[in-house]
Amino acid sequence: MYQQHPLLAQSLGAQREIVSLHFGQPGRGKKVYLQAGLHADEHPGMLTLHYLKSRLQALEGAGRLCGEIVLVPIANPIGLGNFVLGRQLGRFELSSRENFNRHYLDLAELIREQVAAELGADAEANVQLVRRCLRERLHALQPRTELESLRLTLMRLACDADVVLDVHCDSEAMVHLYVHSTQQAQGRVLAGYTGAHATLHATEQGGNSFDEAFTSVWYALQQAFPQRPMPMATFAATVELRGINDVSHELASADAEALLAYLTHLGIIAGEAPPVPAPVCEPTPLSGVEVLNAPHAGLVAYRVAVGEWVEPGTALADVINPLSGQVSTLCSSIAGMFYARVIERFTEANTELTFVAGREPLRNGCLLGA
Repeated sequence: MYQQHPLLAQSLGAQREIVSLHFGQPGRGKKVYLQAGLHADEHPGMLTLHYLKSRLQALEGAGRLCGEIVLVPIANPIGLGNFVLGRQLGRFELSSRENFNRHYLDLAELIREQVAAELGADAEANVQLVRRCLRERLHALQPRTELESLRLTLMRLACDADVVLDVHCDSEAMVHLYVHSTQQAQGRVLAGYTGAHATLHATEQGGNSFDEAFTSVWYALQQAFPQRPMPMATFAATVELRGINDVSHELASADAEALLAYLTHLGIIAGEAPPVPAPVCEPTPLSGVEVLNAPHAGLVAYRVAVGEWVEPGTALADVINPLSGQVSTLCSSIAGMFYARVIERFTEANTELTFVAGREPLRNGCLLGA
């Protein structure tokens, strides 16, 4: 089923909409929500969901869907049109300068007072109460801007899902995941099917990203009402499908098949799921990522490919000033997976360049970039 969700028009003659694709029967079995392109200049996920849509149509026709699946292949029509001098800039809204994947509502705060008097001793009843209150409160809210309208529309579509996957990509990277620290076991399964080279976990990433909104609500309610049984009822993850240029039929079709295997494992698709592959790496703390910045402007020459395990002292990149001849070598100070690097080969001073996932915490505060 094809649904259109008009956004609040920010100006005259500029109406945009979000389109959601619905498969299976609502209320039967689990609900899974997948979206791509929230950062509208990140395209691998869009093509993957295109392939996933075709496969789900066939599976639905064959009567093999045992739950509800909602796809939003293009989650950000605002950013999709942000072309400046021929280059798409889909990470930030140009008007507000806000990141499209930050500043989502604190859902626990939204419903805390409403659920306080009704929570009981039955965990499943508490889950249904929370989801009902989320639907009611989110549908009652009135956005003031187009950006608020986009965020609210996406949250309404996903708020009662058992699984929420927000599909992104990095600059140059291997597949990697962001998950809540209490859901590392579930993240390990998803990592196995997707071939993730890093599963980065945190109880609070910082920035109120989309996926975090749907785990933090349960975690916050657990802390607020410890005497009431409250499971982490939604597994939510950001799935980073490699780098920005990794858009191909071969990769997208393979990624769609990996997601189908995962959905079969969850029981959303009838049939025998392939065994869960052993993940490439075990989950590691998001605070354990070592980020190395350019000490000065210059050309960037990488020494190590993404996807390699590095040891302390491994030279990852050189930053070269061709005018002065200055060469600065960035070396990892930890052992870990070199899972991502910046695609641009000329850098300003103090720009983040390399990302290594280590086992021990290194950082605190807001753990996500701008």
